Amino acid sequence: MAKIRVMPEQLANKIAAGEVVERPASAVKELVENAMDAEARQISIEVHGSGCRTIRVVDNG
Repeated sequence: MAKIRVMPEQLANKIAAGEVVERPASAVKELVENAMDAEARQISIEVHGSGCRTIRVVDNG
């Protein structure tokens, strides 16, 4: 049976602050929404490794 271990405080703080990305699609959605909120007229999205290796969103907002 696996033992329950206490997670590092830094990780717990990230989870509590909502800084943990559940899926790459969630990260892309958030970045695109930020670009739209900044009134970007151009948004470029680059994804490698299904978003596990690289997610790049470039905008002019």
